[in-house]
Amino acid sequence: MAFAAFATETAKEQTPRRGGKIALLLLVPGLLYLGLFFLVPLFSLVFTSLQAPSGVNFGQFEAAFKIENYAVFGQYSEQILRSFLYAVLATVFALLFSYPLAYFIGVKARPWPLLQNLMLVLVIAPFFISFLLRTIAWKSMLSDESPFVTGLKAISLLAPDAHITGTPFAVVFGLTYNFIPFMTLPLYASLERLDTRYLEAGSDLYAKPFTTFRTVTIPLSMPGIVSGVLLTFIPAAGDYVNASREFLGGTGTAMIGNVIESNFLLSNNYPAAAALSIILMLAILVIVLVYVRVSGTKDLL
Repeated sequence: MAFAAFATETAKEQTPRRGGKIALLLLVPGLLYLGLFFLVPLFSLVFTSLQAPSGVNFGQFEAAFKIENYAVFGQYSEQILRSFLYAVLATVFALLFSYPLAYFIGVKARPWPLLQNLMLVLVIAPFFISFLLRTIAWKSMLSDESPFVTGLKAISLLAPDAHITGTPFAVVFGLTYNFIPFMTLPLYASLERLDTRYLEAGSDLYAKPFTTFRTVTIPLSMPGIVSGVLLTFIPAAGDYVNASREFLGGTGTAMIGNVIESNFLLSNNYPAAAALSIILMLAILVIVLVYVRVSGTKDLL
């Protein structure tokens, strides 16, 4: 009996160890993937940001520790601030548009699964079209010759010499439109699990609809809000397509992504482009950490 008890206790102690080894083995492919496609490019980016011109051929650089490359922050501070301003505006507008949509799909449309699925398909449908094609389509619809713009000018809602494309409005509009699915889907996933009995309890306790929404619905959907904001803000801050002159941008709308693209593809200034990329990445990381801490959802990190 004593031997059997000892064997049972030994088996219990060994089970977690075997489980731990299996878990580590299952983690190996993911760790290798992250190391190959995240850490290696990251180290390469840091290494490139510290290089110096070789002095022999234009566009050739050699290993160095030129920390002065990071002084480009002062040179392009306007574009950096503009990037975060556009990203914040696009995130706020996407949230204001997506929350009612996600609430209707996830809560109000529950009795009609067919309608719920149809609306989800409509939200996801833009992903089946190229990001560039969608942006070009909006450039065509917002151009001076489009029926929409000429109609606004005809009814005097837009000045005769006014333009929509090439303005900050067009860039923020493009960012908002292109990243709305990134905001809507996390919100839907959170609201779809919302127990409507809490809403009924608020009504039974004579709470006003807005009070119930503010004290019940929003706190319970906060994980979806945080996820949607992060999934929208992070790519929007680094976007360079919408603000490009070839698409919706113009003079005075360049974002930091456009500067990085210019330094990398046109000027062949790889260290400056890499330094700006690292500055942008660190700035976004700090903003995200502050946002998650303030929102009270640190467990999402």
